[in-house]
Amino acid sequence: MQPNTYGEVFLINKPLEWTSFDVVKKVRNALRIKKVGHAGTLDPLASGLLIVCAGKMTKQIETFMGQEKEYTGTFVIGGTTESFDLEKPIINSQDASHITLDQVISAAAKLTGDILQVPPMHSAIKVDGKRVYEAARAGKEVKMEARPVRVREFEITRFENNEVDFRISCSKGTYIRSLARDLGEILEVGAYLKALCRTRIGEFKLSEAKELLPLVEEIKARPNENL
Repeated sequence: MQPNTYGEVFLINKPLEWTSFDVVKKVRNALRIKKVGHAGTLDPLASGLLIVCAGKMTKQIETFMGQEKEYTGTFVIGGTTESFDLEKPIINSQDASHITLDQVISAAAKLTGDILQVPPMHSAIKVDGKRVYEAARAGKEVKMEARPVRVREFEITRFENNEVDFRISCSKGTYIRSLARDLGEILEVGAYLKALCRTRIGEFKLSEAKELLPLVEEIKARPNENL
């Protein structure tokens, strides 16, 4: 097979603390080709389904990125962080013991459907050609405009000891960290994202994904003439 005819899509369970680019780099080095990319960033503190495209299948990246995503995870109410997750320390701790399950469900309902969402400062969005997380890390403020997103489902699956487990189905461009912030603002006690796992992208499911390091060894073991 000639290199210009090769194309492949990998479904990978991104490990915690790896960046999406770390995963791409690992696959790229194993394949020994340059044309490798991912279809939608997962933060280092998130795990779950990452689609990695190689060769001519990189042309499908935008198509994959445009599909609906599903996530499960945990919010914690009663505090905030600068990044809306555990990348930054917890600040503004508040007593949330009075918050009930019905209040949490009601707040989630207000964040369901077509909504306007302000992305987090600690994100890869570009403003004036620069990544806003770079400005955030330098202590600079960047005005973030609200953007339309769609949250088709926002299901609360557990509420205990200020922890809110959820399942969310949403459109491209939805930040789950921003939903944590917004949920906390509605409840007036603050909230942040404790754990996140992407379980689906379109019709692709996490259950179909492979673990990264065994996959890399599998790729390395292939005959060279296959690429």
